[in-house]
Amino acid sequence: MIQTAIQCTVMRGGTSKGLYFRVEDLPVDVATRDAVLLAVMGSPDPRQIDGMGGAHPLTSKIAVVGPSTHPDADVDYLFLQAVVDEARIDAGQNCGNLLAGVGPFAIEEGLFPATGDETTVRINMLNTKSLASALIQTPGGKVRYDGEARIDGVPGTAAPIPIDFLDVAGSSCGSLLPTGNARDTVDGIEVTAIDNGMPVVVMRAADFGKTGYESPEELEADAELKARIEAIRLQIGPRMNLGDVAKKTVPKMCLVAPAQQGGAICTRTFIPHRVHEAIGVFGAVSVATACVTPGSVAAEVAGIADVEAVKALEVEHPSGFFTVAIDVTLLDGQVEVRRSALLRTARRLMRGEVCAPATAWDGK
Repeated sequence: MIQTAIQCTVMRGGTSKGLYFRVEDLPVDVATRDAVLLAVMGSPDPRQIDGMGGAHPLTSKIAVVGPSTHPDADVDYLFLQAVVDEARIDAGQNCGNLLAGVGPFAIEEGLFPATGDETTVRINMLNTKSLASALIQTPGGKVRYDGEARIDGVPGTAAPIPIDFLDVAGSSCGSLLPTGNARDTVDGIEVTAIDNGMPVVVMRAADFGKTGYESPEELEADAELKARIEAIRLQIGPRMNLGDVAKKTVPKMCLVAPAQQGGAICTRTFIPHRVHEAIGVFGAVSVATACVTPGSVAAEVAGIADVEAVKALEVEHPSGFFTVAIDVTLLDGQVEVRRSALLRTARRLMRGEVCAPATAWDGK
């Protein structure tokens, strides 16, 4: 088989791992690009044995980075999810974990210069048409990966990458509360549909007969639970302005329960059919925002008395905590998000060439 070699970097971003490409190294035609990426990742196959995917949604991710097309950004970032067991590349969501690697990748690839011991990279997130700002450690003009920052779900420590989200409220659904309500009822279950960077549907675990403290494996083994949650997802998706979501990876479905370890709330998140071993970046931001949204399911479970006094929330998940810095104000009883930010880390794992069949693309 004749193959086409494509420049590629493998990076851990946050609690995910994926392939990073410069936009110029991939086909311009979307159908051809997707065919190449499916071949590169090894989809569709539950093991992705003939590709670089890791047989799990969290390790079947792709970042495409290029020069900015936005006047207030330094680089563009397109996130693509390679569905593990389907021949499908999904561009319908963002990924805040791979976002953590975009700044380091851009500097390493010469897409943006280091500006001193620290470099701020402004990122245009194409999936959601929103902006983020990442602060990268660059002593001596080189990206630093080692450091003392620790995030749950990743062993060891690394250099901190603080990320500020500048305008993500309603970026996928058109508004923070896309149904117009802080609480809706679907199939007899009260839900909160919210989008502060990621469309998420928040539900009480207790309403499904669960504690909310089960392991991901226990929840995935419950076929009846998964069917009920998927039925709700399919119904609420169109009401969130997402259209038919049967073939989409959004919205994410989040079961919540009272915090166990001193945080604000405990979560178990379907992404949407597998259960996340932690919680996604934007998913955590949306859940934290729901906790300070009056009338929401999450607000009731979290029981925060003065939401305007909150500066950070700890979202508990199966692997630990996710801290979301948040600043909100209430206007006529409605929540307005003034700032949301978080801390991530990243590491370059490998760079070189990945091979795709020439029958998918001859490289021209």
